[in-house]
Amino acid sequence: MKKVLLATLFSVAIGFNSQASNEAYINHKESLETYISGVNTFCKMVQQGNVDAVLNLINTGTNINQKSGGMTPLMYAARQNKVEIVKLLIARGAKLKIKSEKGLTALDYAKQSKAKESYTLIAQAMNA
Repeated sequence: MKKVLLATLFSVAIGFNSQASNEAYINHKESLETYISGVNTFCKMVQQGNVDAVLNLINTGTNINQKSGGMTPLMYAARQNKVEIVKLLIARGAKLKIKSEKGLTALDYAKQSKAKESYTLIAQAMNA
């Protein structure tokens, strides 16, 4: 209950009059979601393969390179071979060489998971 109250107070305090305020709210909300569940909503939508939700979150300012649970959204997509989301994230500028807290890249996760299509897409993007 305290977490919800704090989130509500934060959103009221910053207002929604400027882009900076919106970005601050989005970053705070993502941090709160990650604290509560371990993985933020964006990465959950990636894991579920919900392309429409992922696109909507990107269009509303979600940072596509922000780690959640130690991994970026591209790492989650690569690990689970969510090909359409891998394509979307790469097209929207996902960083390909970021390493997880375990020292692995999205390409490494695709390889470990035998996610051949995702591996191929990421490898091609890295060589482009």
